Amino acid sequence: MHPILIKLGPLTLHSYGFFMAVGVAFALWFLYRQAKKQELDGPRLLDAAFYIMIVSLVGAKLILFAGSFSYYIQNPKELFWVARSGGVFQGGLAFGIFFALWYFHRKRIPTWTVADIAAPALALGHGFGRIGCFMAGCCYGKECALPWGTAFHSDYAHNLTGIPLNRALHPVQLYEAALNFLNFLILFFILRKKTFDGQVFPLYIINYSIIRYFTEFFRGDHPEKAFLFKGSSPWLTISYPQFFCILGLVAGLILYMIFKKRKSA
Repeated sequence: MHPILIKLGPLTLHSYGFFMAVGVAFALWFLYRQAKKQELDGPRLLDAAFYIMIVSLVGAKLILFAGSFSYYIQNPKELFWVARSGGVFQGGLAFGIFFALWYFHRKRIPTWTVADIAAPALALGHGFGRIGCFMAGCCYGKECALPWGTAFHSDYAHNLTGIPLNRALHPVQLYEAALNFLNFLILFFILRKKTFDGQVFPLYIINYSIIRYFTEFFRGDHPEKAFLFKGSSPWLTISYPQFFCILGLVAGLILYMIFKKRKSA
């Protein structure tokens, strides 16, 4: 774990910010290349992507705030401390989708053609983002007795994120990074073979909902109030992110069936 990638005098490059930037760059590059292949206006889509990212960041923070309202009322500064509380990804995704639907309609951009291109780009960028989480020590896992359990030793990261030190933890950030990269490959393959608009994006929602639901079982960074329901075991407990995953899975399935039925008609 190296929360600080480079430090040269007053210049400090944090690993989290670096990998987030790499993820965004690769996602935008992929979006631009695929837009050109489908004879879409690449620069116009990059403009749309910029606005959607801003709205998504705000949405991720709002859902984080709503899920741990009392905690952030008492600790308001931590809500804006990216290394400790970046936001709830599903919240950002939901806000981004609704804004994109409005924006594409207003600008007369072919919504579901672009959404199908954006789906693999999202998975690709998110994979790099989770590597940044691992390097920074945020979004950390529960204690792990398996051979690949990872112990963290950086006091700086502990002060930023609260990650336990000198104890083997599940590298849950890397679990999710690997699954996001796998999701990218699957969606890219489907994109190249797709038979109707709106075929790829619902599959992204379905796949990521499943990925996040199961990686949540290995997360150790949730405050007590981040749970919708606490059962007698972790497998009978539902966190707010898992609840959003269930909603996402249902929404993705409904969307896919609608577009498939439309294509058949």
